[in-house]
Amino acid sequence: MAYPIKDFFKLALAQLNPVVGDIGGNLQKAREARARVAVTDADLIAFPELYLTGYPLEDLVLKPALQKAAHEACEALARDTEDGGPAILMGLPWGEPPFVYNAVALLDRGRIETVRYKNNLPNYGVFDEKRVFAPGPMPAPIDFRGLKLGVPICEDIWSEEVCAALAYAGAELLIVPNGSPYWTGKQDARYGVAETRVAETRLPLAYVNQVGGQDELVFDGASFVLNADASLAVQMPAWEEALGVTQWRRENGRWRCLPGLIAGIEEGEAANYLACVTGLRDYVNKNGFPGVVLGLSGGVDSALCAAMAVDALGAARVHCVMLPFTYTSNESLDDAAACAEALGVRYDIMPIHPAVEGLTEGLRTVFADAAQDATEENLQSRARGTLLMAISNKLGPIVITTGNKSEVSVGYATLYGDMNGGFNPIKDLYKTEVLQLSRLRNTWKPAIALGPAGEVIPNNILVRPPSAELRENQKDQDSLPPYEVLDAILQRLVEREEPISVIVEAGFDRDTVVRVERMLNLAEYKRRQAAPGVKVTLKNFGRDRRYPITNRFRDPGTPLPATDISLVTGQPVKTEAFDF
Repeated sequence: MAYPIKDFFKLALAQLNPVVGDIGGNLQKAREARARVAVTDADLIAFPELYLTGYPLEDLVLKPALQKAAHEACEALARDTEDGGPAILMGLPWGEPPFVYNAVALLDRGRIETVRYKNNLPNYGVFDEKRVFAPGPMPAPIDFRGLKLGVPICEDIWSEEVCAALAYAGAELLIVPNGSPYWTGKQDARYGVAETRVAETRLPLAYVNQVGGQDELVFDGASFVLNADASLAVQMPAWEEALGVTQWRRENGRWRCLPGLIAGIEEGEAANYLACVTGLRDYVNKNGFPGVVLGLSGGVDSALCAAMAVDALGAARVHCVMLPFTYTSNESLDDAAACAEALGVRYDIMPIHPAVEGLTEGLRTVFADAAQDATEENLQSRARGTLLMAISNKLGPIVITTGNKSEVSVGYATLYGDMNGGFNPIKDLYKTEVLQLSRLRNTWKPAIALGPAGEVIPNNILVRPPSAELRENQKDQDSLPPYEVLDAILQRLVEREEPISVIVEAGFDRDTVVRVERMLNLAEYKRRQAAPGVKVTLKNFGRDRRYPITNRFRDPGTPLPATDISLVTGQPVKTEAFDF
């Protein structure tokens, strides 16, 4: 039997990893979580935002069939509470035709007791909830066994109105279900927002977040509780599922969470590495792939991707392939083999000479006497991409593509070649960050990692000048500025959207900045065709940064490039082909 709450109660926070659309699987996991906390005599278990269907749903939430299935699952879960065990705060989409709401339902005494709707719908960055949800009215507190709970949903706490209204209406504490995705520095931002709401309302706040990957987004969990004085009472771990049972006592008429677990939270490079591993693991597993295959070139990008894949899936599910050609150095062959051996993965060598020579011969008549250029280099890349895709088609593993954010930004990649693949774990990491994370992984094995400890990326890979090895003695810096310079400029152009004049004033060479900005603009058509990848920065390519492909605008601070339209005649100044 559920007794009224007086001066003590237990609140369980279910930091779980749902699968979008797997309502039955999510329901089963919720039941298992409730059963586990029931033995601790928990009064209430709170789940993350939209947990029952998974989050984010995008346009899937508009399907009446999904709304109906979610409602039926919620009713079934509500019937479970007839046993007198823990009540449930469950996030789900709630259809009230013609609208659908981002909702949370209180399930108790065998029924759906009440439902509250999200009021503040985010519509920026990776979020576009106004596209699919209707905003709910300003929510009132939920009466739970005599205790008045304020239940703002995620974005509701990122401005003051909802929490202020709940406090004014008599809420005694705030429970916040979240689907809050990770990016660098996000936990500090969450603390700051939560502390501000606590200071304004003088109410304690329990923050429950989901964990795991969903397409390009990754959720770090890291749920926590702040008391009314903004002190941290509970900090759950990041990057793993967890159930935290918090204990609360009424003191002098106000609720206080008793001290509990304070888990260490990874920050900076360590958090970014865990984000990439988590995103890759869940993309592969949730989509049912048996494993991954990737080209292991002897360079740092593919080596880091291989290490992440082994940490995510285990060595038995990772297949690395060296695809050498005339310009592949012995050093690359040795480094790739050493990396594969350190990781314990299957490693095959498949020379691409027959494929490249066949393509070259097939094009001989069409090309006639045309001089060799990047076309022949790209044939090498496309031969490699085709062979990797053939392995995927025949054996089933998904191809992992290994281009970093520096290359993705400026188009230093070949469409239908090294860009082939279904997922890219380092898509949002600049080259300098790839090197930093590689050095980090050689000295640290994360708790969630399935790979070996120790040096998994040979040091020679980290110190060699990077090269695509598509021609004799090629180096990346033949075509690009030094990565330390390139990455600093790109961060200003992409993450901060700084004008060229501002970047130049910060001390960067004007010609270099103009050149990088031009490459960034011209590569949009490539990025639109790139594989999805884990978001770790404030602004990734894809969900965050949505630029048109056909676009004649250029920063007024730049001279008119040859590919632009004459501002006088409106006619092309010069036709210049894209580099594919």
